[in-house]
Amino acid sequence: MARSTCGRPPGHRWRPAAAAAALLLLPAGLITGAALASQAATAGCQVAYTITSQWAGGFGGDVKVTNLGDAVSGWTLTWSFGSGQTVTQAWNATVTQTGADVAAANVSYNASIPTNGSVDFGFNGSWTGSNPIPASFALNGVTCTGTVSPSGSTTPTPTPTPTPTPTPTPTPTPASPTPTNSQTGIPTVAADGTGRYTTVQAAINAVPAGNNTPVTITIKPGTYREIVTVPSNKPYITLQGLGTSASSTVIVDNHSNASGYGTFGSATVFVDAHDFTAKNLTISNDYGVGSQAVAANISADKAVFNGVRFLGNQDTLLVNAGTRGYFVNNYIEGTVDFIFGDGTAVFNACSIYEKRTAGGPVTAARTPATQTYGFLIYKSTVTGVANNITQLGRPWGPAAQVLYRESSLSATIATAQPWINMSGNSWTNARFFEYKNTGAGATVNGNRPQMTDAQAVNYTPQKYLAGSDGWNPIG
Repeated sequence: MARSTCGRPPGHRWRPAAAAAALLLLPAGLITGAALASQAATAGCQVAYTITSQWAGGFGGDVKVTNLGDAVSGWTLTWSFGSGQTVTQAWNATVTQTGADVAAANVSYNASIPTNGSVDFGFNGSWTGSNPIPASFALNGVTCTGTVSPSGSTTPTPTPTPTPTPTPTPTPTPASPTPTNSQTGIPTVAADGTGRYTTVQAAINAVPAGNNTPVTITIKPGTYREIVTVPSNKPYITLQGLGTSASSTVIVDNHSNASGYGTFGSATVFVDAHDFTAKNLTISNDYGVGSQAVAANISADKAVFNGVRFLGNQDTLLVNAGTRGYFVNNYIEGTVDFIFGDGTAVFNACSIYEKRTAGGPVTAARTPATQTYGFLIYKSTVTGVANNITQLGRPWGPAAQVLYRESSLSATIATAQPWINMSGNSWTNARFFEYKNTGAGATVNGNRPQMTDAQAVNYTPQKYLAGSDGWNPIG
């Protein structure tokens, strides 16, 4: 495959910053209980409070409230932090805080919770010393008790106090309260005009140059036809889709090599700033077939994509040199070379789909010979539109490094010859391996080099991403 290098260059090369906010996945904290809503005959709730990520001085949280009683119209969930934590930003709820006491109220589009229905909201916060999970929650002013209870009157029997804090503490003086922004329930971006901005790029433009703290840009479900660039001087940005799935929030355009942008310049989303995160959204290039057309061009170190769909055809996802990328629970589709580039990337628990009936190679790595790690496909699934049509990869560069490890390979894999040559580069000279794969497409033969157990110890997700600073977004 011929590759054009005209148009946008691959991007800046980044080294880890000393103050980088490394994500650390922590186990969820689950608190169950029941709350009596003042208007309901019976009421009960279940609250799942999860610390989704944590870094020095900051953390991300997710709260899921399930209504076990009669339908609720309008809700407020309250709790108290035990160690001085502070909510700094929220989405899908309007959050206010006075001292340790936090109140999260519904926004316009999620006020009603039917019986056995749920709502989710998320937030970023700060912490010092420790970050324990709150001990209890209350729904609409009544502390959760762990059962679904009848309500004979509007005054609940247990703990009839309007404030859910079990141990009230003196309200801080005006010099010390840290209320959150009164507009935290408003999406940052909404195409229909209900957010602070109508385009994703406008929200990114509003982030100060030289930003050094985490900034979450929330995006209301919808289709955003635009080119998005996260410039190199705006690190620590998170793009967070607010829909019920990644398909609800779509960033899409249709630039291509054939239309004059060059392969590198054809992307819908360019990420040039380190410590970038995207969650629960779709990045798409809908140009069609017949030319390279990139969905995402990643030129930034320590990039995390969690629950993201990458849609395209040829050259869907580009991971450039100097990049370490962690892709977890993603869906990636394409036709030819749809995961490609010089960088280092781990694809953990991803679904990879070959959509062309004629098939093609999934990966086209150009790993430098001096670079130990290229692409790791780990505990992922590879499927396709037909059987025996899909190659695992081909070497864009002579020293390409790709490992499929502990993954499920369906019958779409061309089992007799899953690695092929490219542009004068022989697959036999590349660093192509498999290790403990399963499925109809995981047969072993002389054209399928297998990594040994001794070698595999040094080819884990953590080893791929650690670099010189020990980065570990996996936990």
